[in-house]
Amino acid sequence: MTKIESRAAFSLAGIFSLRMLGLFMIYPVFTFYAKGLTGSTPTTIGLALGAYGLTQALLQIPFGFASDRVGRKQMIALGLLIFAMGSVVAAMSTSIYGVIFGRILQGAGAVGSTILALNADLTREESRTKAMATIGLTIGLSFAVALVAGPVLNAWIGVSGIFWFTALLALLGIVVLFTVVPHPPAARSHRDTEAVPALFKRVLTNTELLRLDFAIFSLHGILTASFIALPNLLVNVVGIHQNYQWIIYLPVLVLGVALMIPIIIVAEAKRKMKPVFVGAVATLFLTQVIFALYHNSLVLIIVLLVAFFAAFNTMEASLPSLISKVAPADAKGTAMGVYSSSQFFGIFVGGTIGGWAYGVDGISGVFTFCAILSAIWLVVAATMPKPRFARTHMVNVGPVSDSDARRLTGEIEAMDGVFEAVVVPDDGVAYIKFDGKVVEPDAFSRFSTQPAGA
Repeated sequence: MTKIESRAAFSLAGIFSLRMLGLFMIYPVFTFYAKGLTGSTPTTIGLALGAYGLTQALLQIPFGFASDRVGRKQMIALGLLIFAMGSVVAAMSTSIYGVIFGRILQGAGAVGSTILALNADLTREESRTKAMATIGLTIGLSFAVALVAGPVLNAWIGVSGIFWFTALLALLGIVVLFTVVPHPPAARSHRDTEAVPALFKRVLTNTELLRLDFAIFSLHGILTASFIALPNLLVNVVGIHQNYQWIIYLPVLVLGVALMIPIIIVAEAKRKMKPVFVGAVATLFLTQVIFALYHNSLVLIIVLLVAFFAAFNTMEASLPSLISKVAPADAKGTAMGVYSSSQFFGIFVGGTIGGWAYGVDGISGVFTFCAILSAIWLVVAATMPKPRFARTHMVNVGPVSDSDARRLTGEIEAMDGVFEAVVVPDDGVAYIKFDGKVVEPDAFSRFSTQPAGA
């Protein structure tokens, strides 16, 4: 990447991480705080935890569309302001319904897709994958940091203080946006990162993409529901105070990541993605079943958590790659938009039903719900076809006519190892899916109008 591209990727990753930190820091401590709020019940506590997912799911694609007209930075700043307002509402609320409203407002600041679109505006097609990977890594790191930082901050400033701190992080994100993030020359449509209305039907009728959408829905539904039961489990069963639960989360997360790395390497290098995928879902299912039936041993809880987070991290790392492999060459952005909305809807459903299940049967009720959801997912995963090991690449071919686009498409698809190519005249971009063991991305540079390193 060039210096401008690196600056764009890291600064936008920073904005993403500041926002994600605020969203996830309350996960390990919220249930204890919420019990003291007026009107709290297990169901409303779960709803408050997951409420932001509903508005996030509904509004992130419209935010992206609006940014095409209004401007990327303007919409990101607006979203961060709404997010900060929601954090302040939650911080000042003494009733669970006020917190629910605050969380809904937090989710309404749905800037994720717009940040990715701005990243695309600021990077060349040939280097965009690296920039996207930078943002993806920071999101995963933010989640891990948040689970450890939440209990620590709770001991100092409480959950209301965490909400105030979250608002401050959002305002800091606005400062970074206007002082560090480069200004794009113009907002353009990018089919690799943005949803295209004309492609929704094609994506929503693709059975394999729908399987992956259900996968991310289930994964984050299980995660959110688990954090209704897990903090209570660590306090009530094994006696670890909420402010010290980071002592459990830190080594568990580290071990989970350490186990995930070789699993992903084997899945990609040995082309064993389906067995790894199904194995990870089966692991999630088994951990939830055991948690539901027996959770009185700290050693067993730690072992189950390591297995859970190893499987969770494997899914979190492999699902976006699978979307890229399965989606039509020119519809990756649309497929990712639907996928991301499914993720946030899973957070909403997991929180709401998880809270209800806790009211019905306590800790066992939550993990029973998670076990049922993961069992359904296991059936869906087991029947998926073996994924094609395709890589994606984009080449800026410059302004071309329809006839030139058809000719270029034919030339690219005639190359050994190319599965699919689409040249979009309006974008001036060739979207290519290929087998990385047969052809290298550099082989497509002869079709580019941009000199290397431009």
